Amino acid sequence: MMEIIPGILEKDWAEIERKINLVLPFAKTIHIDIIDGKFAPNTTFLDPAPFKKYANDVFLELHMMVENPIQYLKPWADAGFRRFIGHIEKMPDQVEFVAQGQLLGEVGLALDGPTSLDQMKVPLDDLDNIFFYTSERVGFSGPPFLPEKLSKLREIRGKNLTIPIEVDGGINEKTIVLTKNAGANRFAATSAIYKGGNPREQYKKLVNLIK
Repeated sequence: MMEIIPGILEKDWAEIERKINLVLPFAKTIHIDIIDGKFAPNTTFLDPAPFKKYANDVFLELHMMVENPIQYLKPWADAGFRRFIGHIEKMPDQVEFVAQGQLLGEVGLALDGPTSLDQMKVPLDDLDNIFFYTSERVGFSGPPFLPEKLSKLREIRGKNLTIPIEVDGGINEKTIVLTKNAGANRFAATSAIYKGGNPREQYKKLVNLIK
């Protein structure tokens, strides 16, 4: 199933809540980015507790740009998150991360822009999804899309026809079809939704492009 997933990368809870409420009437899933300042040179809001009030209203997905993401699983699951995406670049034990995460919800492994597929230590069939960054490196909202990153999507889709593939990084009206054609079926969009002035209309435009 194709899905547009509004993303939120912010330092301040008031801004996060404002954006949640903008997309809550129409989004099925909301993608929350967290960064610890160690994985990438940026930091975000890192307290899971306030999200709990929205857990029954929308499916919450957590993208963890952090060192050792396994330690974040339980606190964020307790706040109502049901999908956990952890980066393999600073993940000491991929197998254990997936095993622990699947006790709490859906689990995906994420690959940053420069990371190659051969660094994955978990078979695709053991994952609920896989996540690719289609720009240079994670850590900030609004990065440029890099077409050369599409080769990883094509390779994974060639190996597994059914696994959900999510992309993030420069996803907008000009790039979303390129990622769809390469094999993606979930599209995390941040700037493309919130910077247009009308998030609902921006969301609809993206939905129409992947129909």
